[in-house]
Amino acid sequence: MARFKRILLKLSGESLMGKQGHGIDPERLGDYARQIKEVHDLGVEIGIVIGGGNIFRGLSGSQKGFDRVKGDQMGMCATVINSLALSSALDAVGVKNKVLTAIRMEPIGEFYSKWKAIEAMQQGMVCIFSAGTGSPYFTTDTGSSLRGVEIEADVMLKGTRVDGVYTADPEKDPTATKFDEISYQEVLSRGLKVMDLSAICMCQDNKLPIYVFNMDVVGNLMRVMQGEEIGTLVHP
Repeated sequence: MARFKRILLKLSGESLMGKQGHGIDPERLGDYARQIKEVHDLGVEIGIVIGGGNIFRGLSGSQKGFDRVKGDQMGMCATVINSLALSSALDAVGVKNKVLTAIRMEPIGEFYSKWKAIEAMQQGMVCIFSAGTGSPYFTTDTGSSLRGVEIEADVMLKGTRVDGVYTADPEKDPTATKFDEISYQEVLSRGLKVMDLSAICMCQDNKLPIYVFNMDVVGNLMRVMQGEEIGTLVHP
């Protein structure tokens, strides 16, 4: 039995680089698709948001002279590229899926609506939500919080390259200690970089729990769904 019936899986665009340092690593993409298939085969309804940091970040672009709005629009397009890549990888392992975009770009993807997404998931399709919120100045963290709330997910599973939430960045501070669970309020008061402020506040306001885990370890998504405590639960 799966721990959750409907999930919003947030994937890091940067993690898609794998060992390449840029772009999309086919091996990492394949690993993600196979992990998603395992969970999908349990009958879990799955919505996915994937970032675009392996291709372009609007905020970093604006720091290099890009207009912020155009930079964020470029970032949205980057998430669409990653979503199409993941869609193709899911096709290859036999998982039916649908790419929905927050801005109109048929025939690349269907224009997003909550009801269209829920209907597709109930029919056994994985829904991949791309182009963030469709508006500049919002990250894919906020986009995933919004989609998670809209589709009435039981939880947001935030797949990262670290195995949970720590008191400090474990890649920079060897003394950092991991939380098994933590409240939204403590995340905010400690200034922990779990997700951006607007994303955390949206989850807090709508009581959407967040489970942070290392998606780059093959098999971890299934372990989370089977109830193994391998990450950090952020909750009310």
